[in-house]
Amino acid sequence: MSTSEKQNTKIDFSQKEQTYFWNCWKFTSKNGQQRWHFEIPDELKDIVQSEEDWNKAEAKEFLKHFDQSFIFDKKVNPNSADKVFRWIRDQQVDPHKIVGSDPNASLKERTRTSLLNGFSFYETLQEPDGNWAGDYGGPLFLIPGLVIASYISETPFEKPMQVLMKRNLWNHQNEDGGWGLHIEGHSTMFGTVMQYVTLRILGEDLSHPDMQRAQKWILDNGGAIKIPQWGKFYLSVLNVYDWKGNDALLPEMWKFPKWVPFHPGKYWCHNRMIFLPMSYCYGNKVKVKENDLVLAMRKELYVQDYDKINWRKARREACEIDIFHPVNKWYLFLSKFTNFYERIHSKRFRKKALKYVNDYIDHEDIHTRYINIGPVNQAINSICVWHHHGKDSEQFQQHVYRWQDYLWIAEDGAKMGGYNGSQLWDTSFAGQALLEADMESDFPEMAANIYHFIDITQIDRDPVEHKKYWRDVTVGCWPFSTIDHAWAVTDCTSEGMKTALLYNNKPHIPKKNVIDVERLKPAIDWLLFMQNNDGGWASYERKRAPQWIEVLNPAMLFENIMVEVTYTECSSATMQGLKEFMLNHDYRKEDIKKAIAKGTEFLKKKQWDDGSFYGCWGVCFCYGTWFGIEGLLCGGEEGYENGNPSERIKKACDFLVSKQSADGSWGEHFESCVQHCYIQHEEGQIINTAWALLGLMKAKYPNKEVIEKGVEFILSRQWDNGDFPQEAISGVFNGNCMETYTSYRNVFPLWALARYYQYYSK
Repeated sequence: MSTSEKQNTKIDFSQKEQTYFWNCWKFTSKNGQQRWHFEIPDELKDIVQSEEDWNKAEAKEFLKHFDQSFIFDKKVNPNSADKVFRWIRDQQVDPHKIVGSDPNASLKERTRTSLLNGFSFYETLQEPDGNWAGDYGGPLFLIPGLVIASYISETPFEKPMQVLMKRNLWNHQNEDGGWGLHIEGHSTMFGTVMQYVTLRILGEDLSHPDMQRAQKWILDNGGAIKIPQWGKFYLSVLNVYDWKGNDALLPEMWKFPKWVPFHPGKYWCHNRMIFLPMSYCYGNKVKVKENDLVLAMRKELYVQDYDKINWRKARREACEIDIFHPVNKWYLFLSKFTNFYERIHSKRFRKKALKYVNDYIDHEDIHTRYINIGPVNQAINSICVWHHHGKDSEQFQQHVYRWQDYLWIAEDGAKMGGYNGSQLWDTSFAGQALLEADMESDFPEMAANIYHFIDITQIDRDPVEHKKYWRDVTVGCWPFSTIDHAWAVTDCTSEGMKTALLYNNKPHIPKKNVIDVERLKPAIDWLLFMQNNDGGWASYERKRAPQWIEVLNPAMLFENIMVEVTYTECSSATMQGLKEFMLNHDYRKEDIKKAIAKGTEFLKKKQWDDGSFYGCWGVCFCYGTWFGIEGLLCGGEEGYENGNPSERIKKACDFLVSKQSADGSWGEHFESCVQHCYIQHEEGQIINTAWALLGLMKAKYPNKEVIEKGVEFILSRQWDNGDFPQEAISGVFNGNCMETYTSYRNVFPLWALARYYQYYSK
């Protein structure tokens, strides 16, 4: 057929299956770098040869049905199940072997069958480089920052990506017209305004009835003047909120003497790396030029005339429904000085401070190979680099290249992840689960690839001039995601090291490069250095400032963002990693023993009176108590194996048992994290159940009925193909924002079944 004949043949996209449109996306992973690529279907290749061609009639018709194929009903479950990725992978791999299950078989036999089918399915999702890819979304305020960066730099995303970004936002709009901080959250001013301006940038207007509902929510709740601080910043960059309405974000603070307790170099690294580019934007008053869209949004977002807003008063305005962590009087006191200084600031000192900030941003970009520590940092750094180096600069183009590392396609559309993935973290847990099942010989390629990914993800470089830019050494440690990201994390280093050590003791697993003791010594040195004075471990760095600095937290949306805090999970994981190393090698053995002893005392202080541990990175008490039990046992507390458990282990197990439901499950709502007390979910959750079982079984809890009821619940939820359903959201950060880990639905149920099969079913 000739080109002219093709163009005259109308394509009926309405007759195409949903998967036809899903299949337009191709996924690749290289050394953990996960990227989605859109491929124009053959029927459109002669029609769409440039971005402008998406305006042609047939291209528009394609996009209409393309958009409809990603319509998603959040009322069923706000969490997507990674159906697009899993469907694509199903087309690429040979059918995996399914072992038939006999419902009359013993629980032990059914558990083994479940493990074989579960790992067989999960192996089909493993990337050739050894890691697992998946949806790490959840927060709704991430994609707006990236879209704002693309808008201010005039670097639009390709049309199909824009369509799915909009679709994702529409899919997660609440019934009241607003959006939350995350996909399961109630509507907030921050969530609603940020999605509103994103949709406006992407081409929606008030002719859309759902835009009208969103605008009504905003105006009914006081207008965008009441958006919290981060929102005020983003709107200022968009030039729909005046910079005078922000408390001063002084770049000069970076030139404070290092002894100042609230020097930004002492902030928790995520907060530090966000304040850094924010201070650049504030110091330069970066903003989009006035245009029709800017002028329109100024009219749409406020209950009063934009030109009559009292911007100084607006600094203190915030919607009550948004406030999770109220601003403290000490922050208000300090802001009076910073705001006064802004009115009289020295241009010479400002220039000197901005020079340091520019250099620092460039340093962070280079060390992380332009990924940056996280999505907010990535978006705002992109704005700064565009402003300082120019749109055509190599630096800015590297940022644009890395935008794709954060984007994920699922059945609910396109979203921005809370990181560039959770690759190392997920792979380490999968590796440990496989070994505990004693099935590495059943899945030799899977096991070899796990070890390979851990091998190639060990960080190979230190930040240049790390002391000048408030960094620590990182060589020999492990990150949360990829080697390119290169931020060392305590629990990730520990889990990566522990998995490597366990695999080293399995000589039948092939290894291209052995992670030997010499490669592990720097990790040991770093972990021992990272222990804080209270005996616990934080996440990325030692605590650098007193805890009272938290009174200067201006965000309102999150807690514990000002300085590093010591965590149950990070401490437990680090202790376990150190102990596993000590069992295999003599290097710094006495130092390790002392560190574990101090860590044990820290964990004892973290245990609540009811025996539980609050989880800071997972939902919530089920997660924290599992880590708490593992850490206490690692530190020498007695479990039930000799019939005389320590009081702390007994209380922790009693707490977990008290939360088991009649069907054998555990189900915890994310509100536990927010309210700091156990909140029961209306349904049992396989992930919570797995965490609770892992803790109880590690302690050798003697009541087998409790354990077996939990195992039966997990078995009842497994699908015939070996997969498990996606249920409620399971990850959290800073107490108030939730994240999706799609790998958790596979790894943790299988790990719990493995522990039962090996130690309880005999």
